[in-house]
Amino acid sequence: MICFKDVSFQYTQKDVAVKNVSFTVNDHEWLSIIGHNGSGKSTIAKLLVGLLTPSKGEIVIDGEVINENNITSIRRKVGIVFQNPDNQFVGYNVKYDIAFGLENYQVPRDEMVKLIDEYTKKVDMNEFLSREPQNLSGGQKQRVAIAGILALNCDIIILDEATSMLDPQGTKEIIEIIEELHNKYNKTIITITHDLNFASKSDNILVMKNGHSILFGTPNEIFERRDVLLSSNLDMPFGLRAAFLAKEDEKLKDNKELIDAIWEYHLTK
Repeated sequence: MICFKDVSFQYTQKDVAVKNVSFTVNDHEWLSIIGHNGSGKSTIAKLLVGLLTPSKGEIVIDGEVINENNITSIRRKVGIVFQNPDNQFVGYNVKYDIAFGLENYQVPRDEMVKLIDEYTKKVDMNEFLSREPQNLSGGQKQRVAIAGILALNCDIIILDEATSMLDPQGTKEIIEIIEELHNKYNKTIITITHDLNFASKSDNILVMKNGHSILFGTPNEIFERRDVLLSSNLDMPFGLRAAFLAKEDEKLKDNKELIDAIWEYHLTK
């Protein structure tokens, strides 16, 4: 379980990025954090992996308050995939990039080889082990970054705008991997995204605005508050928006078959 308890953080004396934020993520849940640029989303991700230290409040993971004494053990539980995977590559090819993290944890070589094979197969990158990272597509780079996190056996996986630089096909592939990690492998997932269609697939959504958490709930609960989303420069996904507009239209609101069809369309996107 992850608990943010009244957490604040400021980069400078005048620049408070996160203000008194509290939320909980239970084991095996998927939380999406949404908000416009500068709302504090990525700061929360950095706080979760100990790259930043709260100026106020505390962050608790599996009953432990994150501090300088336990940050190494916490990072064994929490892995992050950044928006630009190029910033995470340290090896000259896929195999050695994944091996780098395992070497830091002193994993024996025979076990390391098995883990690299297992998790590159899981993300469908086993045929690219000798490929240089710069020669991969955006989606393939994200797959390698995810494989590296999985090989470290992290229980909690954070993806910070992991689909923002991808084309539609690459985005679809990464979302499918995330859904599998959540549904089949019971990983706790935190996704930071501008894509509300993507966020609608999660268990809960946290809406950030100017460093404050302004809404928390299930996707349906969040999307009912269209006024708040619009005030935060956000809007509900197209299919859901169409369903709500149909419900408000005098000529369409009684056409249950049409509204149900629009809703089904939304659920498949």
